[in-house]
Amino acid sequence: VQLQASGGGLVQAGASLRLSCAASGLTSSQYVMGWFRQAPGKEREFVGGISQSGGSTWYADSVKGRFAISRDNSKNTVYLQMNSLNPEDTAVYYCAAVKRGRVVVADDYDYWGQGTQVTVSS
Repeated sequence: VQLQASGGGLVQAGASLRLSCAASGLTSSQYVMGWFRQAPGKEREFVGGISQSGGSTWYADSVKGRFAISRDNSKNTVYLQMNSLNPEDTAVYYCAAVKRGRVVVADDYDYWGQGTQVTVSS
């Protein structure tokens, strides 16, 4: 199983980025997908999740209204659209997969990608 996150980069405050997470070795439509982030010196933090069909999404309060998760099961890919970025969003962003549940705890996820760096300058 491999989850390949991409799309990170260096942007200015107020900009937007879209991250992608391409899954292989599993049928992503059978998995809840989540996005997490980890800033230097901080614990890994839940960002948002999406149900297997894409019909349900849930977010951390810190990103609600700015970030949006979507998925294209025909491409085995999940996306994280990030708008109105601010320096506090600077972190390594990870995607993860779990078989079921509205999961927000990192330890409950079964598979992880390698992460992609997002840096927001002020």
